[in-house]
Amino acid sequence: GDTVEIREKVAKNIDIIYEDKDIIVINKPSGLLTVATEKEKNKTAYHLVMEYLKKKNKNNRIFVIHRLDKDTSGIIMFAKNERAKHLYQDNWNDIVKKRCYYAVIDGKMENKEGTIKSYLKENGNMVYSVKDRSGKLAITEYKVLKERKNISLLDINLKTGRKNQIRVHLSENKHPIVGDKKYGKDEKNYKRLYLHAYKIKFVDPRTNKIIEFKTNMPKEFKSMI
Repeated sequence: GDTVEIREKVAKNIDIIYEDKDIIVINKPSGLLTVATEKEKNKTAYHLVMEYLKKKNKNNRIFVIHRLDKDTSGIIMFAKNERAKHLYQDNWNDIVKKRCYYAVIDGKMENKEGTIKSYLKENGNMVYSVKDRSGKLAITEYKVLKERKNISLLDINLKTGRKNQIRVHLSENKHPIVGDKKYGKDEKNYKRLYLHAYKIKFVDPRTNKIIEFKTNMPKEFKSMI
């Protein structure tokens, strides 16, 4: 009748971009969940940050402000108290001015700069564009930074934050993100999804001042391009 629980060892290193008394900002690696699911409880960015803060003070707490897909790397913010969580989360769409991503895509875009707009709807585990307004409006701005053979590097500015938005928009435009097993081909079985949240710019609700966090382009992206 005993229950035996075997916990997978979680890497202790966290790439911390910024930390103060209210928030902590990290650079999440690809393949790591933001928060727990039914299948995975411990191997998450939330759990890693919680462990880090608990070592400082066992009474420390952590709250999610926003999330990234498991396979997307880049900037995530957590709050250290409920007041900060509500300050950022409740006003998220108003305070955020820019959310920028690097994406390596299959093929070359016909237009080297543009905006993709559609209404997205979730169906099971997948997200699709729908012709009517029963879905949620999703707007993705992009600019081609570099092209090589049959791949391109894009700089993307997310105007709305819908689930899988960038992946769906690029896939439906016949240029899926390299390594996307869900919406793309991934014929070469790449080790990661080539999508990285490299910059976030917002009005800090505590001070009303503009604040910006940035990360470098992952080395895998540089090697690919």
